[in-house]
Amino acid sequence: MIANLDRSVANVIDGVIALQRAIHADPEIGFDTVRTAARAAVELRQAGLEVQEGIGKTGVVADLIVPGATRKIALRADMDALPMDEETDLPHKSKNPGAAHQCGHDAHTAMLVGAARALAPLRDELPCSVRFIFQPNEEALPGGAPAMIADGCLEGVDRIFGMHVWPLLDTGQIGLVTGPTMAQPDVFRATIVGVGGHAAAPHGCVDPVVAGAAIVNALQSIVARNVDPLDSAVVSTTQFHGGTADNVIPERIQLVGTIRTFKDAVGEQVRTRVREVTETVAAAYGCRAEVSMQIGYPVTVNDPDACDEAEGAISPAVPVTRDVSPSLGGEDFAYYGQKIPAAFLFLGNRDESQGIVHFCHHPRFRVDDAAMPLGVRAWLALVQGARRG
Repeated sequence: MIANLDRSVANVIDGVIALQRAIHADPEIGFDTVRTAARAAVELRQAGLEVQEGIGKTGVVADLIVPGATRKIALRADMDALPMDEETDLPHKSKNPGAAHQCGHDAHTAMLVGAARALAPLRDELPCSVRFIFQPNEEALPGGAPAMIADGCLEGVDRIFGMHVWPLLDTGQIGLVTGPTMAQPDVFRATIVGVGGHAAAPHGCVDPVVAGAAIVNALQSIVARNVDPLDSAVVSTTQFHGGTADNVIPERIQLVGTIRTFKDAVGEQVRTRVREVTETVAAAYGCRAEVSMQIGYPVTVNDPDACDEAEGAISPAVPVTRDVSPSLGGEDFAYYGQKIPAAFLFLGNRDESQGIVHFCHHPRFRVDDAAMPLGVRAWLALVQGARRG
């Protein structure tokens, strides 16, 4: 089996790397993954798969049907980039200002295309049929998974697996968590309204900037003083907007941030306290706060049996470790897990000798080339070692 995996990976890896480079240089955001989806669809059709485009708006679904199989598993990759600029010196650096693949979705797409191409000639030897799902808009609420599900991407599927490059894990390993794996990512927005005026006469104003600064600091007390230390939660203010000139105190400013939790009760508690703290501190400074909440993706929960199947199939080909912690990052893969048993894998993507140490969403994040053949290898091992049906 290992020798066959080596040959299969070797047959496709040059194409995988070329595809990753092409997608990385031409990133697309949200549901606007038209060129990325088209690239994937062309290669999938060339491999002889049954391909559907326009699923979940701009997603792609491809089926590898195994004659006589009664079981079908799905493998999912996300395709969208982030609305940010890249700060690497890569020759295939993003050519689109304000868009960059700083989370590895370019590699996810390329690796899954490569796996599909490698598996297609082996269909008569596989234990089950396989559906390959290429999804847009993972990075922004409401996510792309609900639209894919609404368009039937899970119909006839018994189990689904996802994979994400993971800079907290050294290249060469697959990380696997059983149970809650990634958090619920809620969004809070607050408008702080005061009384604007001349910056030289602050006594005639009610300054929302000062109130906003106090609110940002006060929000940090919520996790420290309201959440049980044995639970996990994060409150991060990530945007502070306001003002137009150095000599004008603005009438209003805007704060935006994220809340991350694993438990429903903790999430409700933290959302309530964010609202209360924001409104109370604003009032203490003579301002008024208008607070809104957007509920994020549900918690990503890995099914124990799906984890066992993945580990049993992959571990002979790529080392699998359970010594990896859940992440307070969010993932709309969670929606698939609400419908059918699911497992989300972490693909090691860290090599200090190359300076590949930055976490996802950092402007200097990059994919380790050595991780991509391992990702393809893991997908092939998972399918070939899957339970027969």
